[in-house]
Amino acid sequence: MKKAGFMKDALILFAITLISGVLLGGVYEMTKTVIAEKEEAAKQETYREVYADAASFALNEELTEKAATADLSSYDKVTVSEILDALDASGTVIGHLATSTSGAGYGGNVTLTIGITNEGAITGIGFLTLNETPGLGMKVADDAFKGQFVGKNAEQLTLVKGGGASGEDEIDAISGATVTSSAVTNAVNAALFLVASN
Repeated sequence: MKKAGFMKDALILFAITLISGVLLGGVYEMTKTVIAEKEEAAKQETYREVYADAASFALNEELTEKAATADLSSYDKVTVSEILDALDASGTVIGHLATSTSGAGYGGNVTLTIGITNEGAITGIGFLTLNETPGLGMKVADDAFKGQFVGKNAEQLTLVKGGGASGEDEIDAISGATVTSSAVTNAVNAALFLVASN
């Protein structure tokens, strides 16, 4: 008798789990296109913010493939997933956008887009993924930090603690958020390296 009751309960639980799984799968299928469209719109907005002089962007397959196979081990857990050409209204390449991810952030992955002109100057950086500590690591998204990168034209940037950055290749770390500051700077440096070696 107890065995029959247990089997009945198990079958009911199985049916509930199956129906829930089917419903969740259906909701996912209905919303995944909308989610993908919103993510793409957010990326495009970040691209325009980072490289305001560009009229459009196109995937640079050669540089993206190069990024996938490049040795970036000196940049502390950084990968570069794609490099785009920044195009003016006539379709001329005026620079590049690199999407770079550092796995060394304090709160996990930090993914950003870096704009770099043909002359090697940084046009800006914008964040696609940032889950750092509020009031500390999240300050990398503030203009006071990310604005330091704009106009820098150096092969590699150096992070300086204590607010003493004065050189063309120096960036002031955020006090109390050196790990996040370093993650961002390494992600930018990997992008500079890849674009410069083009």
